[in-house]
Amino acid sequence: MISVKQKGDFKRTEMFLKKYNNDSDILPILEKYGKRGVELLSQATPIDSSKTSLSWSYEIESNRNEYHIYFTNSNIVNGTNIAIILQYGHGTRNGGYVKGRDYINPAIKQAFMEMRDELIKEVKKA
Repeated sequence: MISVKQKGDFKRTEMFLKKYNNDSDILPILEKYGKRGVELLSQATPIDSSKTSLSWSYEIESNRNEYHIYFTNSNIVNGTNIAIILQYGHGTRNGGYVKGRDYINPAIKQAFMEMRDELIKEVKKA
């Protein structure tokens, strides 16, 4: 037999979610962290010409209380997204290989951790 016991309630969380239950409340927070993510990605991108680091942007989509932040990089050369080959590596014309560098995940993680911390503070205020 499995039993689950819980002490307390979710009043603060429920109040927070009710407060932020429409786009006009949640979108400014997502905009803030979309911009923050672009800033962190730009700073973390390996720089040769700086074109890739300056080509980051974000897009927010909402659909039935689901929200998504998409980060994109528009530096594409001959059909290849340069940000992706910097991340994962690539072959060279003479048969060599350039190893990738994981710079995207740590930058995005930092932005999401900052957003999480802010949302936790908001929930505690509610």
